[in-house]
Amino acid sequence: MAPRNRPSSKRPLWIVVLIAFVCAIVTGAYLYKPQQYTACYLSNSCSSQPPPEPVRVYTDDEIAARVVIRDIVRSQPVRSKNPKIAFMFLTPSSLPFEKLWEKFFMGHEGRYTIYVHASRERTVHASPLFAGRDIRSEKVVWGTVSMIDAERRLLANALQDADNQHFVLVSESCVPLHNFDYVYSYLMETNISFVDSFDDPGPHGAGRYSDYMLPEIVKRDWRKGAQWFTVKRQHAVLILADTLYYGKFKRYCKPGNEWHNCYSDEHYLPTLFNMVDPTGIANWSVSHVDWSEGKWHPKVYRAVDTSFELLKSIASIDESVHVNSNAKHQAQRRPCVWNGMKRPCYLFARKFYPEALDTLMNIFSNFTVI
Repeated sequence: MAPRNRPSSKRPLWIVVLIAFVCAIVTGAYLYKPQQYTACYLSNSCSSQPPPEPVRVYTDDEIAARVVIRDIVRSQPVRSKNPKIAFMFLTPSSLPFEKLWEKFFMGHEGRYTIYVHASRERTVHASPLFAGRDIRSEKVVWGTVSMIDAERRLLANALQDADNQHFVLVSESCVPLHNFDYVYSYLMETNISFVDSFDDPGPHGAGRYSDYMLPEIVKRDWRKGAQWFTVKRQHAVLILADTLYYGKFKRYCKPGNEWHNCYSDEHYLPTLFNMVDPTGIANWSVSHVDWSEGKWHPKVYRAVDTSFELLKSIASIDESVHVNSNAKHQAQRRPCVWNGMKRPCYLFARKFYPEALDTLMNIFSNFTVI
């Protein structure tokens, strides 16, 4: 039988050359990686790191604002031989709880000052302590920058007294929870301001941010909080000195905007202090308000709701709670820490109806019990 012809095992030369060329490229890429990628290649540590943000060139106005704010924050407190607390009442008309506040202030003359901004009607004072304490006032519309304007107007008047070292903003529906000595010690013996500020990722928080705030205010710095603050003197000066960030809110944070709703009194100061001095604020307000009903406005207390037990319960709260406006309504809870110690959070409470005055007067006949 004739032998069968076996097929040739030789491959075309061009295939051999191509394979050798590809192997040489792969080997070279492995052995000669660029130096800047070697660490990432060996440790696999760079895959999750985002690229660095490009450095933004600040405008002249931003540079000036940043320098002024930095120097205010770093400045030493103005020493006073007679340090006082300025109580700034923001009200549409007469104050229904003047007699209660009179009881609170009595016997502590020279340790406090009073300023009243009545935006709607001329005030009629029930207490001589409030007589002559009205400042020039203008109309205030809820949710607009006019609320901020009124706060700045109160601060400007209060800052004229060099002895005023802490500044408390209260409303006409606000009442004290403790005696004057307790409040004075709480505010004057710490070096922080009590400005409410938290990150709400929901529609009533981050959802109110607008790209019109760029480039000065970026979304990650946007915060929300109650407007009822107490601030130390440096921060009061800072609020008056700021024109850059205030201007952004005045132009672009308004209720009923065509692109979204925004309320300056809930976002301006929380965002400002989160940007310029986040460690200088407590991130909670010392004025308690109850939002548990889930409505547009907080719970109100009538005479029938007002009791010693209610006030004692509010005064003993030692944890601040912020509820997000997202679908899950997640609660952010944190202890109220004062000079490194856990303390009750609140010095004042709102919103009380005027009809509760008599009950409150009876409860506060002896402030030491609360």
